[in-house]
Amino acid sequence: MENQIFFAIGLMSGTSLDGLDICYSKFIKTKNNWDFQILTSETIPYSSEWEHALKNAIQLTSEELLKLDVDYGFYLGEKTSEFISKHKIINLDLIASHGHTVFHQPKNKFTLQIGDGRAIKSKTNKTVIYDFRSQDVILGGNGAPLVPIGDELLFSNFDACLNLGGFSNISLKRNGKRIAFDICPVNIILNDLALKLGKKFDDNGDLARTGLIDYELLDQLNQLKFYQEKAPKSLGIEWINEQVLPLIKTQKTEDLLATFTEHAATQIANIFDFYNIQNVLITGGGAYNSYLIEKIKSRTETEIQIPKKEIIEYKEALIFAFMGVLRSLNLDNVLSSATGSQNDHCSGLIC
Repeated sequence: MENQIFFAIGLMSGTSLDGLDICYSKFIKTKNNWDFQILTSETIPYSSEWEHALKNAIQLTSEELLKLDVDYGFYLGEKTSEFISKHKIINLDLIASHGHTVFHQPKNKFTLQIGDGRAIKSKTNKTVIYDFRSQDVILGGNGAPLVPIGDELLFSNFDACLNLGGFSNISLKRNGKRIAFDICPVNIILNDLALKLGKKFDDNGDLARTGLIDYELLDQLNQLKFYQEKAPKSLGIEWINEQVLPLIKTQKTEDLLATFTEHAATQIANIFDFYNIQNVLITGGGAYNSYLIEKIKSRTETEIQIPKKEIIEYKEALIFAFMGVLRSLNLDNVLSSATGSQNDHCSGLIC
């Protein structure tokens, strides 16, 4: 059987609002395995207008949100078209878009990632696959995390994969099945606090290093009910608004950064030790936060591996491109063992 080769672009916008990640990759399917190569990738920073629009989308009226859904789809299409032209991309089977999450309430059977795929197609004239989460929620799942299918088929040489993005989420193999779940908030809190000090993010955790840990707040955070719940489970901005923000009162910003960094490191290390993880691949923007990584290392014996830059920054976009390829082949691209849905399934709308 000859190898099958696919070329795909993955689009990813995370809750930390770092920008739009675009990843163009080649996927090779052999008889028993998948392999990949990132060919080129780029992060498009959001303008202040887009950052404000996406951050405050949760406050919009129905009509305003519908308009933003389409407008953001056109934006994604325009940026992807520019990316294709800039890098002279000729071979391209599909574009897979995660969209930007506005609402995520799996217990109420809905989740919303804006960025209409039809608008993306109108600007690129390519097959577009989008809305990967809704079907899983309808099937009783959390609609997250979805990247474990990529961890299973592309990164199986690691005991676990941890993403440090807006939220931290982990994927690992247990009893022959891959399980995955969100651990705790990371950059969605740290970036917001850094903004109060005039920084887009806490570079290397240097601001947190200057702060003092508020142990009373730390204890309140560590006692939040979510951390006692069993996996699969996931977090959204609603949880931050309801459970975390009310705990923040008049603390100094540097102290809050120190406290939240300590909190994230504690929760992550607890998971490593609970599951007896031997080695872990860490990706996402938080992998550059040396203070956070130091804090995690000080609390666990787990071997931490930080990969090359393109994997750190584009693993999620890569895997959404891969999910698009699987969807185009009508192969399962969502694992029920990770999301809690009724069964493994093939998800994503095609246009």
